[in-house]
Amino acid sequence: MRRPYIEEAKRWLAQARRDLDDAEFNTSGERFNVACFLCQQSAEKALKAFLYSCGEDPWGHSVAELAARAAAEDPAFTDLVPEAALLDKYYIPTRYPNGLPGGIPSAAFGARDAAAALELARKVLEFVAAKVPA
Repeated sequence: MRRPYIEEAKRWLAQARRDLDDAEFNTSGERFNVACFLCQQSAEKALKAFLYSCGEDPWGHSVAELAARAAAEDPAFTDLVPEAALLDKYYIPTRYPNGLPGGIPSAAFGARDAAAALELARKVLEFVAAKVPA
């Protein structure tokens, strides 16, 4: 039986919450590309928190892959996987010009992108928060 890393899970969940708060702050300042990236980070860290709570030592940056691993631990995550996976598109292109076919990240992402990313990240964070022991 694996030993859960509850304290580590709590640390990752706390940072996931802060990243979401920072995403909201950046959205209010119209830094939409940064907000989208922080939403991806929030979901990534929240899912890692859950996996730590299950005794895993998670690695990787793909929200889709982390959500699938979470679903393998707890089938309740299964329906969350396709939605959470959408956040992966905000990992590289929101930060690097060569992640886009033209232009720069700060011009490529807008308010609608940030609103969609915030909604998804909130959903992941709330779902995980209900699963990680307080």
